[in-house]
Parts: sequence; structure tokens; C-alpha cells
Amino acid sequence: MTVHFVGAGPGAADLLTMRAVRLLAASPVCIYAGTYLDAEILAYCPSGARLVDSANLDLDSIIEEMIAAHQEGKDVVRLCSGDPSLYSALAEQARRLDRAGVPWDVTPGVPAYAAAAALVGRELTVPEVAQTVILTRAQRDSTAMPAAESLAELARSRATLVLHLAVRHVRELAAQLIPSYGAGCPVVVVADASRPRQLILRGALADIAGQVESAGLRQAAVIMVGEVFRAEDFVESHLYGSRVRSARDGSRGD
Repeated sequence: MTVHFVGAGPGAADLLTMRAVRLLAASPVCIYAGTYLDAEILAYCPSGARLVDSANLDLDSIIEEMIAAHQEGKDVVRLCSGDPSLYSALAEQARRLDRAGVPWDVTPGVPAYAAAAALVGRELTVPEVAQTVILTRAQRDSTAMPAAESLAELARSRATLVLHLAVRHVRELAAQLIPSYGAGCPVVVVADASRPRQLILRGALADIAGQVESAGLRQAAVIMVGEVFRAEDFVESHLYGSRVRSARDGSRGD
């Protein structure tokens, strides 16, 4: 058997990949984070599948479920919110499975920041405005950040900044970002992207905290900061420029 770490995307059933749906339909055990996905996703599981909500389980209990399924010869889908490559605890789960001799693989999903950017119709890399996207999170209520990855240090680049797991501390975070980005820098907060209760807040570093607090947002939200959210007068990408390329115009050079 195999434990399949599957990206559930931002939560909507119709944003699952075809591979994810196939794995769900073929696996008799599914461990999922009920807080972050719609019930329709579980409808892809086979009749009689064991469905385990990991919301109230610690890491040891989750691994025990996987090992028990392995001993019974059953495949497991471990649904991760967003994409397993970001803040999914994949590393520590995979390490324990390796120690237990349980095989595993990974199926990517739509990351939360991509779903949020799609909802607001914005590219996060705009020519000569920002060509770098920093994905990070808040320090508080979680494991420590590496010393070189303080928010103040990251902000010095003025790249498009995407903050996960941070909405409860938006006022504090905005204060840390203002010295580098400026109080008027645009901010977009997207909560529950792609789900029925999705919410989009638009503002600036100076006022976004008040909006978030008024909306009562506490989780499942992505904070995106950067000039790309108001850029209108920008140069067009060279990707679609009129440069002559021999490989495209048919010239052979001989």
C-alpha cells in the first residue's frame, strides 16, 4: 500500500486535479483536514471508505492511522489543504513513514495564494514592478522562523509578499511592513478562496487591519502585499515582444 499526500487545493471540489480524484476514488482510507475543505471533496471517496478528520489529531495519531492502514494493505489519501509543498507538515510525516517503512508519494494541488490571486484577477509578477514573490508566514503561535527570515528582512526587497497563517496578527504585521513598503502599499486579503463563504478585502497597509478585524477573520486567509495590486501603467513583457528569433521566423543562418 501507499500513503498518497494529495493537495486538496483551496477547498473547492472542482479545483482538485484529475489525479487527486482518481486517488480518492481508489483509496479505502482518507485522512483529511475538515476545517479547510468542502464536504463535496469526500464524495469522491469510495463507498464504505474510512474517513478520518485530522482536525483534532496530533501527529502521532495521524501516523498511527497510516501505519494501521499499511498493515491492512490499504492505500491512504492524506488530503493537505492547498499544495503539499507549502505548510502541510509533509516533511515530518514523510520522515516518520520512512522510519516505519511505509511508502508514500505526493500529488500537487492548487496553492491557496494562486487561488487568491485568481479571484482578484491579478498576476503577482508584473514587468518592472515586481518579478519576485515571497511566500512566508507569521512568527507567533507557530514554530520559530529562521533568523535570516524575519519579516523586516524579507520586506526590504519590496517583492510581492504573500503571508500564510498570519491573519490573526495582521495589525502587528502591517506595522512591520510599513517602513519598507509604505503605508499606502496595496494589500489584498482573501479568506476561504473558492468556497461559498469566500471574502475579499482590499486596502492598504495603513487600514487593512481594521477591515480584517471588522470582518472577524481568524483563519483560512491569505494576505498579499505589493504594488502589483494597483499597477496599471507598466511595460509589456519581452515574452511577447517583436524580437526576431531565427527559430521562429524560419531563418537557418546558412
